[in-house]
Amino acid sequence: MSTAPARALVAIPAKIGALFLAVAKQAGGLGILAAQILRRLTPSQIDRHELFRNLNRMGVRSVPIICATAAFTGGIMVIQAAPFVEQVQATSFVGWAATFTTIRELGPLLIGLIFNGRVGANNTAELGTMKVTDQIDALRALAIDPIAYLVVPRCLAMVSMMVLLCIIGDAVAIGGAMLTADALLGVDPHLFWASALERLEPWDFWVGLIKSGLFGVMIALTSCHYGLATSGGAPGVGRAVNASVVAAAAGIFIMDYLSTFVLG
Repeated sequence: MSTAPARALVAIPAKIGALFLAVAKQAGGLGILAAQILRRLTPSQIDRHELFRNLNRMGVRSVPIICATAAFTGGIMVIQAAPFVEQVQATSFVGWAATFTTIRELGPLLIGLIFNGRVGANNTAELGTMKVTDQIDALRALAIDPIAYLVVPRCLAMVSMMVLLCIIGDAVAIGGAMLTADALLGVDPHLFWASALERLEPWDFWVGLIKSGLFGVMIALTSCHYGLATSGGAPGVGRAVNASVVAAAAGIFIMDYLSTFVLG
């Protein structure tokens, strides 16, 4: 019995070490994949048909869910702030507060998480299914580079559409906030926009775009990495999708913290 506590005490550092090794392994895999993608970012190696196909299914088809979510989020933001705004008589700051929060933080973060759940998970499932059914090995047998043919177009599509969807989502969220502020607080739309444009700076817009691009890179690399590393048949695909979504979401929050710290 006396050895049981000692054995448990020894097991704790072992588990912590195993966790760090697992994280390092996945981070190394992401770095290797990023290097492989960068080596193939030449016009001659990019499959334009695959690129435009992915732009459509990953970006264009995501617009409805992004717009619906953004509109309600903008409205909810004003609803939550309305009691305090009325209490301190700060209705003239509603436009700036809603726009600033949406552009710099809430918009990129929320849209990134939605994009990860819809597009990232689907991408992992597709690549994982191709991996366990030996379709990727078949491409190599036909002298087709799977990174150039499958991964590069998907990554380019995800990064570019993430930025574009962030712009669209921000505009819709601000519109929802404006309409809600007009309905609940009586803030005239002209006053709303005047408040926003008077205090916002161009750098605020750039911060949001940079964040959305970084989140797109994180989602693209994570979903492709876990998809290509899938093993174990159909159950393995499910595990890969779950791990990919969780890892990308965690990466988004970490990237958000670091980018906020660096960009201000």
